[in-house]
Amino acid sequence: MSVLRSTLFWLHLAAGVIGGLVIAMLCFTGTALAFEKELVAWAERDARRIEAPGAGAARLGVDELAARVRQAFPDAKPGNIVLARDPHTAVAFPVSRTEGYHANPYTGEVRQPASYAMGRFMQTMLAWHRYLGFSGEKSRPHGKLVTGIANLAFCFLALSGLVLWWPRSLSWRAFRPAVWFTQNASARGRDWNWHNVLGFWSAPVLITLTLTAMPISFRWAADLTYTLTGTPLPASGPQSSGAPPPAATVPAPAAAAQTVSRDALLATVQRELPAWQTVTFRFAHQPDPAKPQAVTFTVREAGTWPRTATTTLQFDPFTGTLLQRDGYADLSPARQLRAWTRFLHTGEALGPWAQFIAAVASFAGVILVWTGLALAFRRLLGRKAGAAARNAN
Repeated sequence: MSVLRSTLFWLHLAAGVIGGLVIAMLCFTGTALAFEKELVAWAERDARRIEAPGAGAARLGVDELAARVRQAFPDAKPGNIVLARDPHTAVAFPVSRTEGYHANPYTGEVRQPASYAMGRFMQTMLAWHRYLGFSGEKSRPHGKLVTGIANLAFCFLALSGLVLWWPRSLSWRAFRPAVWFTQNASARGRDWNWHNVLGFWSAPVLITLTLTAMPISFRWAADLTYTLTGTPLPASGPQSSGAPPPAATVPAPAAAAQTVSRDALLATVQRELPAWQTVTFRFAHQPDPAKPQAVTFTVREAGTWPRTATTTLQFDPFTGTLLQRDGYADLSPARQLRAWTRFLHTGEALGPWAQFIAAVASFAGVILVWTGLALAFRRLLGRKAGAAARNAN
């Protein structure tokens, strides 16, 4: 073994042993989170899914549905209203990331899921994935730093693993056990085979997942997206792709001006963006004439690229005039890059098949940690046994 390869091997082994448990946790939680939205929607289908009546059936307006929610649950304080184009999906009134209400737009019935267990489980997975399970403003940054460093170590392991994987002999006999599963007489042989095969096939995906996590974990990586794209860094620091656009200026309303209903504004949104799939807007709708603020709608359309891109429309609440429209093309190059890195990390930017690949690669990461630690401990025990035998002689 050359000096360079030997050094890389020992660095690879040290990084795996030191960061192995945290890396395994990141991979396990990443596997669970790959289809977070889909799994939560499936688990809460008793409230979210509705029987759609025949074509042309009248739908209740969102203002009426909001009133029904207040009537059924007087203490409810939803943050948003989420309207879906799918006629079998109820109108959602989320209260938090894990709880909310769902209103049937044809009957006005308001329901809650029988269980929020899946959503709470996913929230726990997210807390561990991002913050090592820590909570609170003081402890969360420490957890985020640990997971960020573990992510860096994992990126190094994937890159160095590809170098160490390369067989010394360029023959099929040498390549086969490194690229596909074989029968092995010993546990060591099995672990070596699994570690090499899973590492070879999952490394490109794991490298992508770890690199796209960097801007989320570290300020310097987020700053780097601005440097790479030649975008001036805002005084407030790097912005995520999901940061809201600048608020539109609302002209002072006329005396005794009445607000336009959200149903009328929603109809304008649907005319402006006929390919809309979901529309999200604030539950509260009580503009203050003294401090008028625009009514904002966030729209996700079919056929956008990336798939997670949204368009924001801001309206004058008193006249219904469209004041400002912001979409993916209006983002700075740095924020466009962040839009890709953020959702490439989960695979959502490319669709369900990419989410599946991300989930499989993440689960492979759990097995890589297990087999890597097993190989490392066997090597350590073998060295101790050899030293003891030499001392006995």
